[in-house]
Amino acid sequence: MTLKQQIDNDIKKAMLAKNKEELEALRSIKSMILLAETEKGGSGDIASDTENKILMKAAKQRKESAEIFQKEGRTDLAEKENFQLAIIARYLPKQLAEAEVEAELKKIIEQVGAKGPQDMGKVMGTATKALAGKAEGKLISELVKKLLAP
Repeated sequence: MTLKQQIDNDIKKAMLAKNKEELEALRSIKSMILLAETEKGGSGDIASDTENKILMKAAKQRKESAEIFQKEGRTDLAEKENFQLAIIARYLPKQLAEAEVEAELKKIIEQVGAKGPQDMGKVMGTATKALAGKAEGKLISELVKKLLAP
């Protein structure tokens, strides 16, 4: 079952359960997928890695929005964003723990032959492809900096 079909099924369930908040979150995900499918030059279908990128982008937006609302004292809006983030997280691949990401990065650094901070670009290029959807880019970047530090 594709992600789009799974979301369609979940939308139907949310409609039957009259769960407005979940329905809103699911519809926003579906609209992002539909936009990606109908983009200029698109074939109408999108690959699963593209779906993951869409979900990661949506999750990042919700997380950042929730943080901003929290800082501004708007806990009601922050809670709404966190709820939508939880819905999006259902469809994301399992995120690796920091220790697992660090272990993968050590392998990549060894594989690429990186010696220091000047090789960060080489490592990041390989790491972001290898860990796409499994870890946030910010975490990958921080760990690579730490591991390549002299």
